[in-house]
Amino acid sequence: MSGLRVTPVHRHGQARLYVSLPDGRSAAWYDRESGRVSLLLEERRDEVLAALAPFVVGDVTVGPPPAPTPADLVRLSLHPDDDLAPNRPGEALFAELERHGEQRRLRADPRRVALAAQERVGAGLDGLEGAGWRVLHSVPLPGEGRIDHLLIGPAGVMTVRTVPAHRHRVRIADPLVSVGRAAPAPQLRWARRDAERASLALAAAVRPVLALPGADRVDCVAPPRDVRVLRDTELPELARLGGVLKPADIEALYWTARDRRTWARV
Repeated sequence: MSGLRVTPVHRHGQARLYVSLPDGRSAAWYDRESGRVSLLLEERRDEVLAALAPFVVGDVTVGPPPAPTPADLVRLSLHPDDDLAPNRPGEALFAELERHGEQRRLRADPRRVALAAQERVGAGLDGLEGAGWRVLHSVPLPGEGRIDHLLIGPAGVMTVRTVPAHRHRVRIADPLVSVGRAAPAPQLRWARRDAERASLALAAAVRPVLALPGADRVDCVAPPRDVRVLRDTELPELARLGGVLKPADIEALYWTARDRRTWARV
């Protein structure tokens, strides 16, 4: 067993498979579109090709990589343990459920309800990638804090806070949000705090979004000016926004954001 790890990465509509050593160093990458394996460690050629064999289609060209782009250099220096791109929506909830199991109660486990909401919103955000957006899920903050979703695209950078609201009426009176008969919570304040911390980490302007997946009805006493409130069915509307970031800026911010160390001191 070589212990090589194969990780898929999507960027600008292109799909690559990166091959890394057990210690996190990159050994090669395979570009599906060009059919080329760019080999960084010639002495690992046979192991790399064996690791990629299940994923390769047709003939491939194997050789040293072309001159790397700045994004390639960042990717090659990023240890897999520090890479947040593989995080699933609700990653922390998956880990908690696996560690402690389901709670036996008459009503559904609230963690399971929250996870379903995260997945619903996450799927909607992932659908924006074809319009030039980049998405990260479950971004860890110091302590036990999390940014549910981070969105980077033509309209700028946004943090998306998810509030489970399936088949419930939602009432908003800034900063409080009430879902059904549950006690109101300062969700808008927390959404703004997420955006502030992301702005500090990325040194960029960040706008907060509050997502209400499955909400039956949303009533606002006064729509908050600085927080965009959306149901999950309205998330595709973000694809039509633009005019803030160029593709190169999006890519640079995305690579900064996906490094776990970026968020260590906010």
